[in-house]
Amino acid sequence: VQLQASGGGLVQPGGSLRLSCAASGSIFAINVLGWYRQAPGKERELVATIARGGSTNYGDSVKGRFTISRDSAKNTGYLQMNSLKPEDTAVYYCNARGLRRDFRSFDSWGQGTEVTVSS
Repeated sequence: VQLQASGGGLVQPGGSLRLSCAASGSIFAINVLGWYRQAPGKERELVATIARGGSTNYGDSVKGRFTISRDSAKNTGYLQMNSLKPEDTAVYYCNARGLRRDFRSFDSWGQGTEVTVSS
């Protein structure tokens, strides 16, 4: 299963960006789709996850500003980021865990998309 992340870029503080993560391959179901980020010199951290049933989980630093969603029919996930701050600058990675059509599990990562928040 391959993941393609897109939507990153340069944005001013207070601005918005929408990231997308498209999954392709032999997919039976995506159980959890998530976004993580890694800033220079820091460890990768959780941004948000969304489960198959729609329940969501957010990192403390993004609660109230970021919204994760998914389109199960398209095997695509989204991360709407509002009120961006310079400390949101990082490479954002999408992750998907689920079952392939042969019912073997998968845990895949996208290639990362860079978000820079700066004036």
